[in-house]
Amino acid sequence: MKKVSLLFLFLLTFGAFAQIPQGGNMPKGRIFGKVVDTQGKPVEFATVVIMRSTFDAATKKNKDVSLKAMQSELNGDFNLTDLPMMGKLKLKISSIGYKSFEKDVSFEMPKMEGGFKPGQAPDPAVIAKMMSALEKDLGNIKLETDSKELEAVVVTGTKALMDLDVDKKTFNVDKNIVTAGGTAVDLMRNIPSVQVDIDGNVKVRNAAPTLFIDGRPTTLSLDQIPADAIEKVEVITNPSAKYDASGSMAGILNVILKKNKKSGYNGMINAGGDKYGGTNFMGNFNVRQGKVNFSAMVMNMRNRMNGIGNSERTNTISDVTSTISQDITNKMRGNMTFARVGLDYYVTNRTTLSAAGMFPNGHMEPNSDIQLTTTVAGITSKSNRISTGERSFKPMGLQLGFRHNFPTQGEELSSDLNLFSGTNEGNTITTTNYLNNAGNITGNQVQKNIGSGSNSMFTYQIDYVKPLANGKKIETGIRINSNTLKNENQNLVKGIGSDTYVNIPSASTNYESTNSVYAAYFSLEGKPSKTFSYKIGLRQESSFYDGKLLATSQTFSNKYPLNFFPSIFLSKSLKGGDQVQLSITRRVNRPNFFQIIPFIDYSDSLNIQRGNPNLVPEFTTSGELSYSKTKGSGTFMTSLYYKYTDNLITRYLSKDVNPVSGKTDLINTFINANSSYNYGVEFTYMNKILRYWDITSSLNLYNSRINMSNIANTTQQDAMWTVFGKLNNNFTLPKKYVIQLSFDYQGKTNMPVTQNQGQGGPGGGGPPGMQAQSSSQGYIMPFYGLDLAFKKSFLKNDLATVTLSFNDLFRTRGNQQVSSGDGFTQTYYRLNNPQNIRLNLSIRFGQMTNSMFKKGGDNGMEQSNQSMQTN
Repeated sequence: MKKVSLLFLFLLTFGAFAQIPQGGNMPKGRIFGKVVDTQGKPVEFATVVIMRSTFDAATKKNKDVSLKAMQSELNGDFNLTDLPMMGKLKLKISSIGYKSFEKDVSFEMPKMEGGFKPGQAPDPAVIAKMMSALEKDLGNIKLETDSKELEAVVVTGTKALMDLDVDKKTFNVDKNIVTAGGTAVDLMRNIPSVQVDIDGNVKVRNAAPTLFIDGRPTTLSLDQIPADAIEKVEVITNPSAKYDASGSMAGILNVILKKNKKSGYNGMINAGGDKYGGTNFMGNFNVRQGKVNFSAMVMNMRNRMNGIGNSERTNTISDVTSTISQDITNKMRGNMTFARVGLDYYVTNRTTLSAAGMFPNGHMEPNSDIQLTTTVAGITSKSNRISTGERSFKPMGLQLGFRHNFPTQGEELSSDLNLFSGTNEGNTITTTNYLNNAGNITGNQVQKNIGSGSNSMFTYQIDYVKPLANGKKIETGIRINSNTLKNENQNLVKGIGSDTYVNIPSASTNYESTNSVYAAYFSLEGKPSKTFSYKIGLRQESSFYDGKLLATSQTFSNKYPLNFFPSIFLSKSLKGGDQVQLSITRRVNRPNFFQIIPFIDYSDSLNIQRGNPNLVPEFTTSGELSYSKTKGSGTFMTSLYYKYTDNLITRYLSKDVNPVSGKTDLINTFINANSSYNYGVEFTYMNKILRYWDITSSLNLYNSRINMSNIANTTQQDAMWTVFGKLNNNFTLPKKYVIQLSFDYQGKTNMPVTQNQGQGGPGGGGPPGMQAQSSSQGYIMPFYGLDLAFKKSFLKNDLATVTLSFNDLFRTRGNQQVSSGDGFTQTYYRLNNPQNIRLNLSIRFGQMTNSMFKKGGDNGMEQSNQSMQTN
């Protein structure tokens, strides 16, 4: 047995060396060791590189070329294989916070004294020498601390404000101070390309985008996410085949929440308040040890909103003209809590398991006081409409992730499961007091709406990435998404002179629906040359929905056939770091159940809504050509874009019979317009103008039009040119003071196609007491706003900061809409929380090791965080 084992070892070893003269292939060597600090503790995620000097024909000089590179493991170990045996090599080890280490390395071929004798078993000592020649153990390599570098990282290290990718722009917002203590809605006002209206509805290029959190769709809305919990925002204007083809034609807003990447334990406490009585408190904690990283965050916000508005609408129904004037005062009092816990477990250096849970909940109490003056056929009457209500929501989410990196660099398998569910309850009492000329109450009518609902979302996705020869890469995956909604409400009316509420079933919308989407995608990515790259993808989706009206058991269903959605991304690098990108995609927006059910929503008697069962999906083809230039600290990018949509789904206000009253009334519904287009040019510029001054600016000039030629008795609205711009200035002053000045301007523009449903209820709604507007029947007047903030850092290592911010300094961020259509004209104006003042205090704490400053450490943790992301 011993001879057999030795013979096997001989054949294995001899085979390696025997290949030298036959195939010309040299045997491969291995270098391994361990990276430690001066205390002997492992240095994780250090960058370890093996380089070899080669002759450069172009420069006629020798230059170092990287052969192999890796990051040290959690215990500091590194292992580099398949290295050439001949020639001198150089080992380089670097890590932020430590001085770089360099060492010349070479393999020495042992002298084979006596060699191998035919007919005899090989000498084990000779074999041992031959095997040892293939490996070199460098032992423990100590890195010395670089105190200057550590100081620079701690005090002055900052992220780039914007990162560009082939299919998205990423804005790092964790340093934004104007929005401290606010919500994600406030934060979006400082993101280039993003517009925010007075009601908090967010638009990208004048359409509402789909909201993602950490790369996944969510049931949350932006006003339910604290601004202080957000690290960065990805603006994806033209999503690739990897993303859902269904959803908003405006693309995707992906909100990335903060996840601490530092070793040891650390955290932060943040508290503040505003002049309207709103308060906020946030605490987060992170601990990382060995293979486990745990993080937790909790935040509580007490919301206070004060708004004013006015409206005037003229109706002509059955040859009778009436005018309704309204003076409106709104108040919102509420409380919201947001909690998140996360756990990452590094099973091996290549495999990571992750889990996270989110637990928001809130309670809101909206109130409005509307003074109405109504004139019908020359007769004027007055009334006072007072609404009081409350609503609450309790969503929760669970995210599970798995990521495995194969030995081949770039090959990986990831799988993600996302569960979101929640319940909501609400009730509103609206009392209309009828007044005489002296202002005394002559009678009243009371309407009560009691509602509850639930929402659940299930998403599962698996993705696989495989590098190919010649720099190519394939990516494929499947995705299953299912969303279930349930809504129940009662609409009761207590008439004039009555003490009894009467239920009106025809005015109550009770339904449940399930919408499911099944998808698969495949993309091929390549780089034929150093300056040109491409990414071509194809996605296929099929979907269906089932719905039922609970009161009548009437069912609705539809199955959308399998559709294909191609995407093409091309990128060309030019001289001086310039880059040109071209993208073309196709997407779909399918009508949701609320838009389809032919049922009257009479919860607001001045904003009556009904679905349209004849709606069909809209398909959009988008193209975008971008040019970017980076010089020094400055980045400039311009984009030309075009979107064309068939069968656009849009709101439409028209006269129809109200089944509740039996009279002709103005009713909001949804229609398929013939088509629409939107094209424009967008400029983004970011630069550090001076040592103490950096700016982020954007300007968007676009033209849009909706073709309503397929709708009878409709006046076509002309195409409209619009300008939208933002300018954000940051000034870093002595003694650790920072000033931020932000300005935004919105020119006259068409109203968005649909309201953000997360902000305004199932139908997008509209301001209390006003008809919801149609994008094809009106426009928004120009407005602008100015924000100012001051920040002061203090204590050792800037562990504490205090921020004072002033929002809408000149009370100019009001919203005025003008609309007209068959039988009506209307204008209305609203202004919320003008000249708000916020004061915030933030304190950091923790015990952290030097390894938290390592670039490699950040990258390693970023990989684990990304394992929770599904695009």
